[in-house]
Amino acid sequence: MGLEFEELTGKIIGAAIEVHRELGPGFLESIYENALFIELQRQGLHVAQQMLVPVHYRGQKVGQHRLDLLVDATIIVELKTAVDFEDVHYSIVCSYLKALHLKHGLRLNFAKTKLDVRRVILQ
Repeated sequence: MGLEFEELTGKIIGAAIEVHRELGPGFLESIYENALFIELQRQGLHVAQQMLVPVHYRGQKVGQHRLDLLVDATIIVELKTAVDFEDVHYSIVCSYLKALHLKHGLRLNFAKTKLDVRRVILQ
């Protein structure tokens, strides 16, 4: 990620590690999302949870996405509780980034014994 987002992504990853350390693997995705929302707010970050994102095609709204977390109106955070990340998880974050005209996202997988973190950067 660009250096301008290194501090913010570091805070997000640190908060996610804290949540994972406290809860461990095995819970539903929504539990980790709610806990991470609390932890990020506790750290003074502005967090939107389950934000609706309109999707447009040729200038007309064709539907909407619902993303897990948006931190400081800059970084999209997508949470998973899956055996492994799949290509579709990357594609989903890319679609959120395109819809919001952003460039940086994080994918967090809480199902593993060690938190799995993947960055997504649109060029």
